Amino acid sequence: MKFGLSRQCSGRARTRSVRGISLGIALVISAIAQQPKPPAPAPIPSQISTAQKVFISNAGGASFETVIDATVFDGGPERPYNQFYAAVKDWRRYELVSNPADADLVLEISWQLTDTGLRLPVLGQLQLIVIDPKTHVTLWNLTQYVRGAVLLGNRDKNFDLAMTTIVNRLRLLATAPANTQEAVHK
Repeated sequence: MKFGLSRQCSGRARTRSVRGISLGIALVISAIAQQPKPPAPAPIPSQISTAQKVFISNAGGASFETVIDATVFDGGPERPYNQFYAAVKDWRRYELVSNPADADLVLEISWQLTDTGLRLPVLGQLQLIVIDPKTHVTLWNLTQYVRGAVLLGNRDKNFDLAMTTIVNRLRLLATAPANTQEAVHK
């Protein structure tokens, strides 16, 4: 008799266990179905895609010629500005002007040494701020981290890669339809 009773109890326990699992699965499915859909992409400010003339501003930042008596990057402290200016000029999307009052947009490039606390060896960040010169409102902000490296040549390559990424993100932003921004955030 004891054997039959224990089989009966274990059968009830299994039934309760299966019911509990089924209920748990139903709750998870219900929770997933009730999650709100992500919002539609917000519009990109029209000034970015309609601009004809831009002024490139050198916001500078931390000097990166030497850190602990080692050259961080080749090109001196003006490298971010010079490299960004050359890339935008080669792109030929915008006319570069020498006075911000003549510009439809101000593109402000800066460089900062950083300690992000990330696991990756990050040496710094490039930041591009897109500003409306008439209202002085920041329209967009793009930040790209520069990976650190032991060898100077590899640090230079990582800097170039980060700069290319900033320029490519600006290109996507400037050519994206006014009602979408999904590709810009990739």
